[in-house]
Amino acid sequence: MAKQVVIIGPAHPLRGGLSTFDHRLCKQFKEEGYDCCIYSFSLLYPSFLFPGTSQYTTEPAPEGIEIYSVINSIHPLNWLQVGNELNRLKPDLIVVRFWLPLIGPALGTILRRAKKNGHTKVVAITDNVIPHEKRPGDTPFTRYFLKACDAFVTMSDKVMTDLRKFVTDKPAIQAKHPLYDTFGDPIPKSAARAHLRLKDNELIVLFFGFIRKYKGLDILLEAMQLVKKDPRPIRLLVAGEYYEDEAEYNKLISQLGIADVLIMRTQFIPDSEVKYYLCAADVVVQPYRNATQSGVTPLAYHFEAPMIVTNVGGLPDLVPHDKVGLVCEPNPASIAAAISEYFDKGEQYFLPHLRTEKQKYSWQVLVNNITDIAALPTNNKS
Repeated sequence: MAKQVVIIGPAHPLRGGLSTFDHRLCKQFKEEGYDCCIYSFSLLYPSFLFPGTSQYTTEPAPEGIEIYSVINSIHPLNWLQVGNELNRLKPDLIVVRFWLPLIGPALGTILRRAKKNGHTKVVAITDNVIPHEKRPGDTPFTRYFLKACDAFVTMSDKVMTDLRKFVTDKPAIQAKHPLYDTFGDPIPKSAARAHLRLKDNELIVLFFGFIRKYKGLDILLEAMQLVKKDPRPIRLLVAGEYYEDEAEYNKLISQLGIADVLIMRTQFIPDSEVKYYLCAADVVVQPYRNATQSGVTPLAYHFEAPMIVTNVGGLPDLVPHDKVGLVCEPNPASIAAAISEYFDKGEQYFLPHLRTEKQKYSWQVLVNNITDIAALPTNNKS
């Protein structure tokens, strides 16, 4: 009988990178011969805590994946019910996603109930341990969750360091974030630009993803004021939904006088459109103030878009400098200089290195990492 794996984390109809990751991980477990399903959320964020327009996608569910939307993140009785259900189901392995302390009480309680069967092991994929944006209760919520797990997978040095501030007596491994290969194959740049109504003769710098303070779009906008002095037709394409006050960004754009070098597509980008943005770009810029790892990086690798990243968190480890792209400091002058240097060197300078480096990012490797660390002896005190 195939070993049974349950992934706990966001999944369809919840949208975003976490759901995409969980779908692809489930698919890989199934391809490796495991019986795998996803336990997702019936309620993830209360509406007053959600900064975007909608938590849900209108796109069809992924084929061949069982998704049970049963977890209510703010209802303690539900946590007990789901935990008891998993206890009875008795999976060999639970792989649980952790990215925000707010969900720590729900997941920590569910896992404690599930593990009372004396059989199920729990491996947490910790996207963040110390959050980008701090709130009351972060530390006790995080500690409560981590104590319920047997082992951990991180995807950056920064998260591993943060994890070891909380947990020193349980196994942990650092893995590479696999490539997102669920958005289709790369298409020619000219076709992508035609679809998005972009000009072929312009040099497109892409900022992609949700717009949040830590991602540094405001720094990139200030850098574009410097880039504007370059005689080349360099344009910044901003593709993603505001998760904070749009008015502040509009005010900054007006003050900087850069509206003419911006292409603003500030709405949620559905999965079916992702490839067009990545393939239309000449370079992807991640001007983050702080970071652990980024889901944009594996996207850029898959679509073979070189990157400019700031020297924060795990970003430089994923983007070898002067090979896959350029690493700069998180300030306008450094980012502007990197953009100019990139176009001086040209896309063809970076592509051979990028194509070699991308071979390291495999979903099969991640599944092996998870199952290997699950097999290690653990300290089960929770």
